[in-house]
Amino acid sequence: MAYAISDACIQCGACADACPVGAISEGDGKYVIDAETCLECGACADTCPVGAPEQA
Repeated sequence: MAYAISDACIQCGACADACPVGAISEGDGKYVIDAETCLECGACADTCPVGAPEQA
């Protein structure tokens, strides 16, 4: 299952920088993950300081 970013997102951009395929972009109020591009590698979750990326 692809990852999704919860409302806990603080918009720091760490997840987007960590994503090896560029599946994460800045959205309205939080970052968003393109589920079709996501490799489910968990790099975003490992990098996020607040644990916002979660497996959907």
